[in-house]
Amino acid sequence: MYPKAEDGAASSATGFPMSGGGGGYYQAGGAAPAFAVVQAQAPVAAWSTGLFDCFDDVGNCCVTCLFPCITFGQIAEIVDQGSTSCGASAALYTLIIAFTGSGFQSIYSCFYRSKLRAQYSLEETPCPDCCVHFCCEWCALCQEYRELKNRGFEMSIGWHANMERQGRAAATMPPQMHPGMTR
Repeated sequence: MYPKAEDGAASSATGFPMSGGGGGYYQAGGAAPAFAVVQAQAPVAAWSTGLFDCFDDVGNCCVTCLFPCITFGQIAEIVDQGSTSCGASAALYTLIIAFTGSGFQSIYSCFYRSKLRAQYSLEETPCPDCCVHFCCEWCALCQEYRELKNRGFEMSIGWHANMERQGRAAATMPPQMHPGMTR
């Protein structure tokens, strides 16, 4: 059907070699193609604070113990990059608790922990995200809050105000002067 490449791998109609299982043709000797697809993975980073370092930020610890919906809403707004507001996320979190009872909100919040980990290439420790949220919901929320705060976000002002603040900071910095051509 397609002409065979010199190295034994099949070429598509566009002339690019086909890789992967099932679609490639190999020489009679069963030799693998000479090319390989290598996927670069981002290095996994450690969390800036531990799961049980809740008392590093006593104010947030108290707010999270009394009103976890507020902490969750702040986290969700930053992780969603402003596409959902703090109030909407907090209200949904509260409604889940009100209508299903305690425990089901951890399923909802663990998705945001996964998104946060993916955005910053954080390791999944000490156990999978859903287990962390199901067993230690408040500690998990405090850790996520501290992580975003340590990455430079002012959690109380939300996504859009953080972006304005970053833009203003960049606008007030003097331009960098690069030296002219030298020999």
